[in-house]
Amino acid sequence: MIPYGRQDIQQADIDAVMAVLQSDFLTQGPVVPRFEQAVADKVGARHALAVNSATSALHVACLALGLGEGDWLWTSPITFVASANCGLYCGAKVDFVDIDPRTYNLCPRALEAKLEQAERAGRLPKVVVAVHLCGQPCDIQAIHALGQRYGFRVIEDASHAIGGQYQGEYIGSGRYSDITVFSFHPVKIITTAEGGMALTNDDALASRMDLLRSHGITRDPALMTHETDGPWYYQQVELGFNYRMTELQAALGLSQLERLDDYVARRNALAACYDDRLAALPVTTPWQHPDSYSGRHLYVIRLQLDQIGATHRQAFEALREQGIGVNLHYIPVHTQPYYRELGFTTGDFPASQAYYAEAISLPLYPTMTYAQQDEVLAALRSALV
Repeated sequence: MIPYGRQDIQQADIDAVMAVLQSDFLTQGPVVPRFEQAVADKVGARHALAVNSATSALHVACLALGLGEGDWLWTSPITFVASANCGLYCGAKVDFVDIDPRTYNLCPRALEAKLEQAERAGRLPKVVVAVHLCGQPCDIQAIHALGQRYGFRVIEDASHAIGGQYQGEYIGSGRYSDITVFSFHPVKIITTAEGGMALTNDDALASRMDLLRSHGITRDPALMTHETDGPWYYQQVELGFNYRMTELQAALGLSQLERLDDYVARRNALAACYDDRLAALPVTTPWQHPDSYSGRHLYVIRLQLDQIGATHRQAFEALREQGIGVNLHYIPVHTQPYYRELGFTTGDFPASQAYYAEAISLPLYPTMTYAQQDEVLAALRSALV
């Protein structure tokens, strides 16, 4: 089976993790801060806070922005459920904005139209989670401008996008958002096994997220409510969580980070080969914005169903039967049973539904060979008839 994605673990990664195992700290030691600083320096952010998953990063980001009961969070329907669930964790309500049919990211024009309606109804969002699907940066400048006009805060869900660039800057620099979130899951661009990170240029947001990721406990006298009893003293000043990253994970991430640019370059080279060789087939290949350099976490094609001799499901199953581990990213969040119970229906976001009816994620990862790509393409040609 050729998987749709996989991690690349090299001897340097193993050595880095072994060094931590032989050290005095397995958690809450010096490696996590080194990893945080290295990522912040790489992307040009002021603060980076490592956590145990990107979902945790989204949760503390929402809490730091003050999202709570009675508020609204908006995001894209075409994303992993965590982009929406983070709002529910805070007691807020969730709604969606349809995608741009070309980029598959949240559409700024649809967002503007929905904001105009929401302003009249008194239901403007407090937070918009803008997803960089597949590593392709969304039009974050336009979304930020709408945030300035309508008063909402912006979280970039860049789980797919570390190493990518927007307008010549690394994603995560925070020029057009309050907080950016990265994922380090094994199929992502670099991995810490499980793990995530929240980045911001705002000192207060960084301090709040730091507190929330570690039980709401502080040893900083400036944050305490009364005098300390001695050097052993700590206080819980908020209801926080145990979202910390381990030293082992951070060591793996630091080692992987050294190869980040090479990984992204290789992904783009493989994607360019796909683009060229798929041009003659009845599929739509991913469009790339000229102002961006995609992290290329995923390579999603859309089947031109009116021109092929198979249904969406038949083509998908035919690829799987030939040993090609295709996947589908993603089932529209609003169609999940939990969200249907909240009142959403299949037809609410037509562009997202049209995407879902045609999309297939082909294998793409940095250690993939051109011979394996040949196998994928041969299987795809067979599946389309």
